[in-house]
Amino acid sequence: MAETVSPSTPALLASLDPLLREWLPRQRWFAGKGSPVTGFSPVAQTELLPSDGRLGLHHLLVRAHQPPAPAEAGDCYQLLIGVREALPPRLAPALIGHVTDGPLAGHTVYDALYDPRPAEVLLEALRTRARIGGLRFERDPDREIRDGLVARLMTAEQSNSSVVYGDTFILKLLRRVVPGVNPDLELPLALAREGCARVPAPTAWLRAELADEPAEPYVLAVLQPFVRGATDGWELALRELAKGEDFTAEARALGRATAEVHTALARALPTVTLGHSQLEPQVAGMTERLAAAVQAVPALRPYEDGLRSAYSALADLAAEGRTWTAQRIHGDLHLGQCLRAPSGEWSLIDFEGEPARPLAERRMPQPPVRDIAGMLRSFDYAAHSVTPAAPGWARRCRAAYCSGYAEISGVDPRTDPVLLRAYETDKAVYEVVYEARHRPDWLPVPLSAVQRLATSDPT
Repeated sequence: MAETVSPSTPALLASLDPLLREWLPRQRWFAGKGSPVTGFSPVAQTELLPSDGRLGLHHLLVRAHQPPAPAEAGDCYQLLIGVREALPPRLAPALIGHVTDGPLAGHTVYDALYDPRPAEVLLEALRTRARIGGLRFERDPDREIRDGLVARLMTAEQSNSSVVYGDTFILKLLRRVVPGVNPDLELPLALAREGCARVPAPTAWLRAELADEPAEPYVLAVLQPFVRGATDGWELALRELAKGEDFTAEARALGRATAEVHTALARALPTVTLGHSQLEPQVAGMTERLAAAVQAVPALRPYEDGLRSAYSALADLAAEGRTWTAQRIHGDLHLGQCLRAPSGEWSLIDFEGEPARPLAERRMPQPPVRDIAGMLRSFDYAAHSVTPAAPGWARRCRAAYCSGYAEISGVDPRTDPVLLRAYETDKAVYEVVYEARHRPDWLPVPLSAVQRLATSDPT
């Protein structure tokens, strides 16, 4: 698997440009929906398998340009481009297109992660700690990777792509990438050092070090143990709801798991104290997001004053001298980010945070209640996904989750109702905007929470 210097990056990208303009916006993990792609600029290109044989494989980092953003501000995407003379029927869903000119003229290109052989090339590179061009395939020296594991792409991914290797490992390949320390690698490594078994410890990872870029390396992929037979929390909750089964025992166990992760992160990484001056910009951000949401979704207008009071109540507490502890947290916690193993143990996954937010913001210490608010909102969503809705089920799960959290942390989130209401309100406002844009039929779910939060008075 030696590095090659041909075809040249500009020539390769020029030949792929018209195909990628059509293909990239159709991918679920493409972040720039609603705006056309007007071109690409190369960030890096590495040939992993030469294209002059039956099968070629190119690793690309490309910046997609979309108006009205300036060229240098375009999102950078990681692409694994497979090259074949003809695509077998089993790979039809992976098709990008047929190249008519340039170095790959006459060949068919496709998303290589659908193809076991190219996906296995990545695992072998991680196993052997390969260095190919600017790509650094790194591995925990104390963790072994067997060769010969068969790869299969998981098709249910959203913002990234995942490949399972023989029910032993799962490789999460980040699609939209930025330079810097990615919390999806940073936090699981920190938790592994603390011996926290609630998060699968990284076995290996892929970074890109680009000589002509002054920026930090890019984290491109993370390999972790695959939790065989696990069910994600969202699927499990919906299944129990459909059967009319109680979910409070699972919700309590999830609360304990969340508290174990928070406690380990507080030991592993620095914590800070949030007083009036530190909290003021956070409250201002919540208020600004509410104002923008009201402009975008008129259905929020009747509740605007009540929702704003959730933020002002928190600001008032801070002004009176109240302080809170902030630490590293999950950042985007909900039922779908939790896995229940057949043994009944819960794990937390996907520590990337909200991908749309800047990396520096995702790595900032936050009050743990932000994660808790996300999970409470997730119970509400599950309860409203069935007909008729089951608000009582959600209330019982929310209470059980907070009780489970308190069993481990010693602090029940409900004993700080002003802080909890502010963060749950911020999350619900975000959900209203998201549903109005992407799933209007779901808009009543966060709006019902908005109505409750706007009229509640925890003081």
